[in-house]
Amino acid sequence: MDIFAEKTILTVSRLTSLIRGVLEENFEQLWVEGEVSNLSQPSSGHVYFSLKDSGAQIRCVMFKGAFKNIKFHLVDGMSLILRGRMSVYDQRGEYQLICEYLEPAGIGALQLAFMQLKERLALEGLFDAKHKRQMPFFPQRVGVVTSASGAAIHDILNVLKRRFASLEILIYPVRVQGEGASLEIARAIEDLNRLKLVDVMIVGRGGGSLEDLWSFNEEVVARAVYRSVIPVISAVGHETDWTICDFVADLRAPTPSAAAELVIASSDQLRGQLDALSHRLQLAVETRIARLQASVDGMRRLLQNPGTMLGHLAQRVDDLSGRLDFSLGSLTRRRREYFTRLESSLLHHSPSVQADQQRQKINFLSLQAERQMLLRLESVRQNFVSNAARLDVLSPLSTLSRGYSIAIRASDGKVLNDAGELVAGDRLNLCFNKGKATCTVEEVELV
Repeated sequence: MDIFAEKTILTVSRLTSLIRGVLEENFEQLWVEGEVSNLSQPSSGHVYFSLKDSGAQIRCVMFKGAFKNIKFHLVDGMSLILRGRMSVYDQRGEYQLICEYLEPAGIGALQLAFMQLKERLALEGLFDAKHKRQMPFFPQRVGVVTSASGAAIHDILNVLKRRFASLEILIYPVRVQGEGASLEIARAIEDLNRLKLVDVMIVGRGGGSLEDLWSFNEEVVARAVYRSVIPVISAVGHETDWTICDFVADLRAPTPSAAAELVIASSDQLRGQLDALSHRLQLAVETRIARLQASVDGMRRLLQNPGTMLGHLAQRVDDLSGRLDFSLGSLTRRRREYFTRLESSLLHHSPSVQADQQRQKINFLSLQAERQMLLRLESVRQNFVSNAARLDVLSPLSTLSRGYSIAIRASDGKVLNDAGELVAGDRLNLCFNKGKATCTVEEVELV
């Protein structure tokens, strides 16, 4: 059908279908690089995001089946290189890129996943030294979690048999790479802990690429190693290979052979250590016995004849008895002298003696007080007489006795000493030495 023919009318669904066909036929396999934005990961398991650069952006979707194979975590701002095909989402009429494979730009996907998981588990404390368990010095049974057909198990068995042939070894065969290998390794660690059949376990495999060793970088293995109550030695790959299992384990061995050497000392070494300890024990016992013998000899020299000791003690008793008699006599004399001094002091401070002394003192003070009182009274009397004489001289009554009188105006009671204050008709009260008189002023004469 020629869609450009005249009057060809298409429905929206038909037009969208034609566009999708054109895109899917011409853009079937694409490699695109850009930056992740608007990341969305709903519970369906599908992933939706935009891939953008400085000039444009395109919607992308990665369905659950493809995304479950991605080892690292997508985050906004991450630079990606992806492979996919173009299509159209009919309900919105938007074209989108359906992703089939993702990898970080500039770094491998597995390397990024390793770094992300390592950082997250480190923040949770799974690598902390305080969680590391002590290796048993002399394990009775060793568990080995590895492939039954790999070179690692042969290296471990050869070293253990050479170093300590009688050591019991329990092999738990698992796959060490490929789909589901990490679950088998984790289950083996959990089973050995549940059954409690071994004292220590070695978990590992031989060398390989990062992809080959990836089972030991899975979180499920790290969690199983962390939860293990049995000490775990991680022996994955070569000395330069590091896995998440190495960081979580109680001890990391650079190779499986080295792990076998770390798990127990060789019988020759143990025999040598036992001989050295035996020699040290014998030497310590002999030294201890020699010290005790010397102590006994010293005590024997210090031990004396009982008769001699009793004689010395009797002499000591006599000496102490004499000293006691002398001390008692001296003490008695000192006490007698002391009591004599106390008696003399008590007599001196007798109440009757004190009362006589106080009585004499009171009599003396009474005589002195009486004498002082008489003298004081005589002085007061003489002073009184002198003051009376002086008052008599200054008294107005004495002046009146010489013929003078005091004039007091009757109207206001004022004492007058100036005739100018009077007018004819004023009434005056006159006070004499003996008696009073009232008169009326008939005439005022001023001098």
